[in-house]
Amino acid sequence: MKFRPLHDRVVVKRVDEDTKTKGGIIIPETIDKEKAEQGYVVAVGPGKKNDEGKVVPVSVKVGDKVMFNKYGYDEVKIEGVEYYIVSESNILAILN
Repeated sequence: MKFRPLHDRVVVKRVDEDTKTKGGIIIPETIDKEKAEQGYVVAVGPGKKNDEGKVVPVSVKVGDKVMFNKYGYDEVKIEGVEYYIVSESNILAILN
C-alpha cells in the first residue's frame, strides 16, 4: 500500500461475506446485503495527540481483525481495491 493514514485513523479491508448459509443455501448476488462491519487492518496512523502534545499510539496493529461501527467509516478505492478509513474511536473490538 502506498499511503499512510493520519492521526488515529486506521485503514481496513472488508471481510468478504459468504454467499452460502451454514445450511448450504446459496444467497444470490441480487439480494441487497448490508456491508460487513468486520475487516482486517492494513495500515495504521501514528496516533492522536493528547492535551499535552504527546502522541498516543493506536491500539490496533496491521493484521488485526476488527469490528467497527456500521456508519463510522469513509470508503476509498485504491488501485481497484475497496478499503475503509476508520477512526480508532469507531473500532468496537479486536476479534480473535
